[in-house]
Amino acid sequence: MTDRVEIRRLGPGDREAVLEASALFDRPAEPSLADRFLDAGGHVLFIASVDDAPVGFVSGVEMTHPDKGTEMFLYELGVAEPFRRQGIATALVAALRELARERGCYGMWVAVDAENTGAHAFYMSFGPPEPGEQVVHYTWHLGEPDSADP
Repeated sequence: MTDRVEIRRLGPGDREAVLEASALFDRPAEPSLADRFLDAGGHVLFIASVDDAPVGFVSGVEMTHPDKGTEMFLYELGVAEPFRRQGIATALVAALRELARERGCYGMWVAVDAENTGAHAFYMSFGPPEPGEQVVHYTWHLGEPDSADP
């Protein structure tokens, strides 16, 4: 990964940083939705920047179920084309994974389209996943369920 990359977790009040990263999303970010996401407990957004310009992001959502505990869902990951294959996506996923561990999540998972072979190869690079019930489901164990209070 290039030395110039900074990864920062956004939080409440960081609406402008989300709006500046709009080109990385599927559609331009809407201010009210950016605020709602950033203000919601359990919603996570990391932005990777080079020379103060956003070049990648990862978003996640903590999910708690009464009989399972809390896990992190990797909702979306994106890196601008000129910055791909430089370790930025790996660093973003690692940041989300570390935050999930810190918050006591017992696992982290992502859903991937069956035909997206690049995404499958990328996520497999983190180690063998636990097979999910769906073809596109990967799970990484980060500890035992209920090993820490969320």
